[in-house]
Amino acid sequence: MTASPAPRAAAQRAATIRALQTALAAEHTAVYGYAVAGAHLAGPRQQVVTRGWIAHQQARDTLIAMVAALGAQPVPASATYQLPFPVRDAQSAAALLALLEDGLATAYLGVVALTSDRLRLFGAHGVRTGRSAASGPGSGSLCSTVSRETARVSAT
Repeated sequence: MTASPAPRAAAQRAATIRALQTALAAEHTAVYGYAVAGAHLAGPRQQVVTRGWIAHQQARDTLIAMVAALGAQPVPASATYQLPFPVRDAQSAAALLALLEDGLATAYLGVVALTSDRLRLFGAHGVRTGRSAASGPGSGSLCSTVSRETARVSAT
């Protein structure tokens, strides 16, 4: 015997809300972390991180709208965040950015697992964006750009 459509639809809606809320919480964290990282950078590196910060604000706002459209209360940003390590210079800022993007990619995997093709594509974009931003040196990623610039400045 299969489940009736109403309970199945309710379960799918609940799974969708959970996945979107997880991605939203990760975006809130990224917005905070990008501000911290950006404070330890200057010049072109800070400009790159500022663009990433704005992109995460936009993703956060999109997720808030998506959750609200489903009739749920979007998870709010935390009042405080505990950084995984002290961020005191450009090198630790780049490490924080890589960690944040890796966490975002993982959070968006839950959206990829949903049944809606539209949401799966949205989640895949989040995973791809996070993975390419967090990938290593030479990739053209946000984090590798910051790392290359940091290495160049440190060498001079």
